[in-house]
Amino acid sequence: MSIPTALSFFNSTSPYTTTEIYVNISLAPPAYPCEDWPPVPMTTLIPSIYSIICVLGTIGNALALSVLAHGSASRRTVANTFMLNLCMSDLLFLLSLPLWAVYYSRGYSWPFGWVACKICGALHNLNLYASIFFITCMSMDRYLAIVHPLRSQSARDPKRARLTCILVWVLAFVCTAPTLALRDIQHIPVLDVEACVIFYPDHTWYLTLAIIKIVLAFLLPLLVISCCYCAIGRHLLADTGLVRMQNPSHTPSMPSFKSLESKESCGTPERPPTPCVNPSSSGGRPLEGRGLERVLWTVAAVVLAFFLCWFPFHCVTFLDVLKSEGWLDGCWINWTIQNLTPLTLCLGFSNSAINPILYCFIGNHFRGRLGGLCKGLCASCLKARGEDHSQKRGSFSTRLSSFSRKLSDLKDLAIVEASGPA
Repeated sequence: MSIPTALSFFNSTSPYTTTEIYVNISLAPPAYPCEDWPPVPMTTLIPSIYSIICVLGTIGNALALSVLAHGSASRRTVANTFMLNLCMSDLLFLLSLPLWAVYYSRGYSWPFGWVACKICGALHNLNLYASIFFITCMSMDRYLAIVHPLRSQSARDPKRARLTCILVWVLAFVCTAPTLALRDIQHIPVLDVEACVIFYPDHTWYLTLAIIKIVLAFLLPLLVISCCYCAIGRHLLADTGLVRMQNPSHTPSMPSFKSLESKESCGTPERPPTPCVNPSSSGGRPLEGRGLERVLWTVAAVVLAFFLCWFPFHCVTFLDVLKSEGWLDGCWINWTIQNLTPLTLCLGFSNSAINPILYCFIGNHFRGRLGGLCKGLCASCLKARGEDHSQKRGSFSTRLSSFSRKLSDLKDLAIVEASGPA
């Protein structure tokens, strides 16, 4: 039986999850043949998307992790601590994407064994929760640093940030534990494959875990992030006097954006530029002009990236919940859930590749430190090559000198022998 023409097996009432295996078959019951709704070729499309995300995300997070890990003790700030853990979470998950790409390319046949199925499934859900939790922590840290820079100095302590990261990892593991326990390799008769799926004991398990995922991994973080950045935007606009900025005659002298970005109490080089009040210049007024515009656009990019990457997936998951309760039905809902779920999940995974761009490479100082690290590596390579070349030259000179001495000794011996008695 071919995949496109197979009857419904992974429907919402099945104990197998529809949001984890994404089998490319028609979900419609016999009353709804859905012949006019062709399936998306998942076995070729998904592996290609996963490969692109894996390559770009691994490079970006590896570079960000290298810069953050090689920073001096003075650079180990609250923002850097959260960013370091976020990169670790994204990188761990991205390393498992090649296995999922192979899984899709083989028609949902898992060839890597039970242990790999458990680990890869755990990394998937762990990253789903941990990355969003760390983004939320970074948003709250920015809110405190910009809106309450003085009152939050004691709270924004690197030691407390490390403790917060530990709590985030623990919370993410707790949220991942149910799916880790339920994930297993199951034989799918309709496809004749051994699939790595989540096997729910009953519908209550599916409904509960789906709601937890929507609430904890999207709605609550989105609410906190939006509130933080809305407060940041109001604070910046109120303190700078946006109306006066539009008046060409009002051009107050402001500190440079780079000087503001370098201050720990204001913005850190590893995160998108954050303005602050510089009491030593411009009468303690915050950044204006192009600097403010850049900050506001960066803030908007953070929220939009999070929303655009994860909203479609959670929206389709919610549609699946409604269908499982019998509130929605028909070909369009079946096709949407079956075909858009894996595609929207790819979009969510792309957030792991976008994160280092938003939180690291936008910062001027971060790019400078990355350039310095690359120059240092190049200098080390050139120095090593130079030393190796010098050693080779020295070795050649030594061999030449030894050969010259031997030649001289032979010449002297020949002279002695020639001058001896006949």
